[in-house]
Amino acid sequence: MTQQTRERFRLGPELVVLVAEIACSVPGCPPLETVVVFWTAAGVRHRFKIFMPVSGIIAEDLPYDWLMRALAAPDGFDADCC
Repeated sequence: MTQQTRERFRLGPELVVLVAEIACSVPGCPPLETVVVFWTAAGVRHRFKIFMPVSGIIAEDLPYDWLMRALAAPDGFDADCC
């Protein structure tokens, strides 16, 4: 998943990419979801969720690279929804 994220968003090996599979406790939510957080060279944090376990994710499940700006999360942003 880390490598797929690096390739999709053209992130170099020096940039941090974190992938976590978490249990969702919200009613109606899938039991396991994957959260991906990465930083660009400019220090901008980006995040997205995929509502399935990491083991089932394929490259086509990742957001398109042209959505990268929309994935930016400002400092202090910590939404539980997406």
